[in-house]
Amino acid sequence: MNKLIINVTNEKIFLMIITTDSTYNITCENTKINYEKFTIIINNFLSSQNLKIVDISAIYINKGPGSFAGIRNSLSIVKAFNVAKKIDYYCYNLNDFKDEHDLSYENIPNLCKKYEIKKNLINPIYIS
Repeated sequence: MNKLIINVTNEKIFLMIITTDSTYNITCENTKINYEKFTIIINNFLSSQNLKIVDISAIYINKGPGSFAGIRNSLSIVKAFNVAKKIDYYCYNLNDFKDEHDLSYENIPNLCKKYEIKKNLINPIYIS
């Protein structure tokens, strides 16, 4: 099972793939231009690891707080993957895991399971 983690809430866009054998990640500038080509960025990242979007079993996306445009665009893309390819997604916020010490990206899927983050539910948190 391959998992994709997306975080657009910081100064950099962060993507991570977790496979059964390892993890891979990239960062890129968090800009409007990159929002417009976000699917291309995701597909290029997956291709660099010889994967396609259909190889992803779940997507974990940080729902904020963060910029409205970045969160809105990334959630729209994740929702489209869900509709088109039936990939489940989990929208988390680091505050959901406030009592945890290991908040590494590699641990996000386990934390979502532990804290029973509901799949396929969008409830973004925007910065005013």
